[in-house]
Amino acid sequence: MAKAPDVLILGAGVMGASVAWHLAQRGVRRVTLLDAAIGPGAGSTGRATGGYRGQFSTEANVRLSLASRAKLVRFRDEVGTDPQYRPVGYLFLCDTAEQLAGFRRSRAIQRDCGLFEATELAADDLAGINPHVSYDGVIGASWCPSDGTIRPLEILRGYLEGAQRGGATVHWGTRVTALERAADGRITAVRSAAGERWASPHVVNCTGAWAGGVAAMAGLALPVVPTRRQIAVALGHGLPDALPMTIWVRDGFHLRVRDGQALLNWPVDTPSDDPFSLHVHRPWVDATWAMARERVPAMAHAHLDDGAHWAGLYEMSPDKTVCFGYDPACPNLLLVNGSSGHGVMHSPILGELAAEWLVTGRVTSMDVRPLRPTRFAEGDPNPVNDLL
Repeated sequence: MAKAPDVLILGAGVMGASVAWHLAQRGVRRVTLLDAAIGPGAGSTGRATGGYRGQFSTEANVRLSLASRAKLVRFRDEVGTDPQYRPVGYLFLCDTAEQLAGFRRSRAIQRDCGLFEATELAADDLAGINPHVSYDGVIGASWCPSDGTIRPLEILRGYLEGAQRGGATVHWGTRVTALERAADGRITAVRSAAGERWASPHVVNCTGAWAGGVAAMAGLALPVVPTRRQIAVALGHGLPDALPMTIWVRDGFHLRVRDGQALLNWPVDTPSDDPFSLHVHRPWVDATWAMARERVPAMAHAHLDDGAHWAGLYEMSPDKTVCFGYDPACPNLLLVNGSSGHGVMHSPILGELAAEWLVTGRVTSMDVRPLRPTRFAEGDPNPVNDLL
């Protein structure tokens, strides 16, 4: 006989945990989460570096960020753990007038959404924000002091433990292999590799980089694909943990400091036959390290920690914006997928919106139409600005 929770959540990373916690806050106790990982944080959430920003180029993402920031500020009181939101700022370094103009257009959108702190800085102002890097070739920057850093695993822990206190059950090491469907497309049961079977009137897809494959089990063409991103780790640099997240727009190279480690990221694709591979590409490490040593003088005295580099998976959508909502072809599968590297920072508000929809049958607290999963098939994606 199938187990029958009120809501079945596929994926117990930060997104699934947020949905479960917010359901518990609304009085939904019989919630089950299934996750293929061996335990909390063993999937993509544990591999996130933990950045938060409001500097986006689309209204949808700016509004998600601002709503999540309000929840991060209240997180310790409401959830019980410290998300360690630290507004150290994001500094986007521009080499060309075209780049600066792009950020100006984005700031107009940000102001319309209520984000007023973001501003343009002249080259002479940059050393006062971050005195630790070289500004060769940089003519200005976009700066937002309320952007900053967060702790993904503390957010996950708070939501997951709170959801379990509220009655939720988590099954680790449980890989979903099939979704049974009725004639009208509704999911009637979920099967695991071990032969277990769950039936629920509501199923939520929070499987991250694996979301496209799970949606395909329901007959849906969800354009969410895994993209590997790698982190190189340096020690002995002397940089402060409060270093602003600093990004060179010319190629996306950026760095931040966490617990004394300089986390170096150059977001380019590297060769792999397996789209889910977590292998760190050594030529990428060497190229990233060369960038760091050229642009950050403190790296002249630092060294790579070759045992600490890691890779993780983004869940990318074509317009770099989450797919949130239902596809009419499968009316009881709520999709919360494709956050495109913004999943941890947007998980607080997306969990709240998901719980609202599951309990009330609609969302009235935010306009979620720009997030609908069918927008690509309808030819109506969100605009994409590669700078942001």
